[in-house]
Amino acid sequence: MATADLTVLALGREGASASEYIAEIQRRLAKQERVRYRMHAMGTSLEGTTEDILSVVGELHAVPFEQGIPRVYTVLKLDERRDKEQSLADKVRSVEERLEDQSRWRTS
Repeated sequence: MATADLTVLALGREGASASEYIAEIQRRLAKQERVRYRMHAMGTSLEGTTEDILSVVGELHAVPFEQGIPRVYTVLKLDERRDKEQSLADKVRSVEERLEDQSRWRTS
């Protein structure tokens, strides 16, 4: 399984708000079943096979173009482990456990 962080930036749009095309990206993600996703304040986290993630990202990159935006800049961070399965939740849990361990050490 791979995890990824995706940000799609529509350049050359009128106004500063990006919510219109971001909402459409989220609607497209909701319609597909290849990757799991979670929107956050600065983009969207994805989980799935590398092939599925890359395919979905290609489709999402096109969304602003379909809305008449002249230029789209997409940032994708992709992390794939082949030694074990690791979900987004697993990654967060691992760090939280380390923080708990550190907290116990400081209060002891």
